[in-house]
Amino acid sequence: MSETHILVVEDDAEIRQGVSIYLRNQGYIVHGASNGKEGLALLARQPVSLAIVDVMMPVMDGIEMVVQLRRQYDFPVIMLSAKSEDIDKITGLNMGADDYVTKPFVPMELLARVNSHLRRYERYRRMAAAPARSSRVHTVGGLELDEDAAALYVDGEPVKLTPLEFKILTLLMKHPGRVFSAEEIYERVWGEAAINTDTVMVHLRTLRSKIEIDPKNPKYLKVVWGIGYKIEKV
Repeated sequence: MSETHILVVEDDAEIRQGVSIYLRNQGYIVHGASNGKEGLALLARQPVSLAIVDVMMPVMDGIEMVVQLRRQYDFPVIMLSAKSEDIDKITGLNMGADDYVTKPFVPMELLARVNSHLRRYERYRRMAAAPARSSRVHTVGGLELDEDAAALYVDGEPVKLTPLEFKILTLLMKHPGRVFSAEEIYERVWGEAAINTDTVMVHLRTLRSKIEIDPKNPKYLKVVWGIGYKIEKV
């Protein structure tokens, strides 16, 4: 854990320092920035394993920072939002964030989410770096998902997914035609009891935009109203 670097991007110095102290006490190496522009500049110099990014910041806000960093990086991003409205949370998740925490927050809750995302990201990295052994390829229509290579192809073209998106799609493609509730998807992918499934629905919406030609008229990722979601057999 001592070699795990975390970036905290927050314009409120007191919050930034407080979060940094809690993370350092857990053995993480912490880097701080006061806005999105500083955060991106730091990423160019220092690889990190996870970023905690505030939504509302001067110079460059958290949403724009996440949009730009997702062009190069796939590490987990947890967004901090001071607003009670869902719009910032949904926007952040749509732009590539993996999770959100609303301020004021309990430090131990944030730490638990950090630890959980880092565990999943490490598993994803090991899977992506592992040499090919027995191929585990799942094909549905024009979708081809290779678990060993951690790769997705849509009509032969590679499509980049975040680690959580890959795990959700793997679950659904391994069981084409089976309907999974949002709660079951959360429990299987996040590995913990489902308290709020909004995150699942946002990730599924983003997944649909990546794998469907017409997301409003999906061919693969279908909603079964009142029950859940499935990958349609094609």
